[in-house]
Amino acid sequence: MKPKHRRLTFVIIGVALLAGAAALVLSASRESLVFFQTPSEIVAKAPAPDRRLRIGGLVEEGSVDRAAGGTVRFRVTDGAATVPVSYVGILPDLFREGRGVVAEGRLEHGVFVADQVLAKHDENYMPPEAAESLKRSGYWQHMQDQIKGSKTGSAPAAGSGGQ
Repeated sequence: MKPKHRRLTFVIIGVALLAGAAALVLSASRESLVFFQTPSEIVAKAPAPDRRLRIGGLVEEGSVDRAAGGTVRFRVTDGAATVPVSYVGILPDLFREGRGVVAEGRLEHGVFVADQVLAKHDENYMPPEAAESLKRSGYWQHMQDQIKGSKTGSAPAAGSGGQ
């Protein structure tokens, strides 16, 4: 084999190996990517059932239902749309109705089946996408007013269930 042909063979083999390695990396990263969506985005265009994603928003007031076997059902809202969530496990200590939450899992038959639930760690944090959706719907100001009321210790509004 002439040196020119040998060099060309090595270049072709090198390019093929590099392309194969790149394909493996892209395939592995695609499987590990988990996209964030708001309830409005999920209602507008439901993701494929096998696709993992994160949903973020507020736990809708009065929606938490704790069933036997550790199953917890609740609804996540961004003020414009609501998605039912089902979760089996122990919820974070900061999980509350009317507070921010991010759940990770899959959408199955219109119900988001979460395998992980994260509660926001303070009242100032909200995933940027969820905060923007809440601001567009006008729900953000309502939530901020609730937070200010709880910080100042003001009495809950009539009919809100406060004692």
